[in-house]
Amino acid sequence: MESEDKTVLSAEDTSPSRRQRFFWLPNAITICGLFSGFYAIVQGMNHEFGLAAIGIFAAMIFDGLDGRVARLTQTQSAFGAQFDSLADMVAFGAAPALVLYEAELRSIGGKLAWVAAFIYVGCAALRLARFNTNMDTVEKSYFQGLPSPAAAGVVAGFIWATTANDFQGLPWVAWVLAVTLGFTMVSNIKYYSGKEINLRKAVPFSVVVLISFFVILVINSADNLPELLFLTFLSYFLSGFVAWVVVYFKNRRAQMDLKE
Repeated sequence: MESEDKTVLSAEDTSPSRRQRFFWLPNAITICGLFSGFYAIVQGMNHEFGLAAIGIFAAMIFDGLDGRVARLTQTQSAFGAQFDSLADMVAFGAAPALVLYEAELRSIGGKLAWVAAFIYVGCAALRLARFNTNMDTVEKSYFQGLPSPAAAGVVAGFIWATTANDFQGLPWVAWVLAVTLGFTMVSNIKYYSGKEINLRKAVPFSVVVLISFFVILVINSADNLPELLFLTFLSYFLSGFVAWVVVYFKNRRAQMDLKE
């Protein structure tokens, strides 16, 4: 009786080439993300910082696609998870640090310049390792520490916005940004993950209106895309600190009320 409920597969459907094609589909997307990160590094070495930033943002798109494609095609694997993590280290760890070093930090000179870049890279590696080991234990609604793609988005947005407006020459701003982003990645500050959002769930009409206004805003801001991306990721970065301050004072007030 169980066989009647199963989909009958033809010889073509069960052939090794078809199975391998579906298995390699998410990994091929991961390779595209890895290439985008490598492309960003190369363009950074060539001092094409705008193209380098675009490469990092492209890697973010591929990073968001590979896992979803794997779940849709039911081709998740331990290999894919580890490969994705290594690709993230290149695209969101090494690439932003090296591009930022070439674009801004190098002008500082000495150890301070490369130390800031290394802090970012080291913290990105620690952040990814912690995420992989705590994946099944942490709260799904929030990330523990700033996600490495979001940190890379702040760096790439900063580089792209300053390059597009010929406003380079901010090495100490870049230094503070690199160090702060690095330590925030390995902090315990909570960042909203959005994983519980159900796109199939009905939403109020007001939400549809807000989404429409957001789409219109993005279209009208297409000429200022670098600035828009930078402000978007910077806002997300700062949101963790705002939430932490709110929770801190809320807990402090609750403790004071208990003492009274």
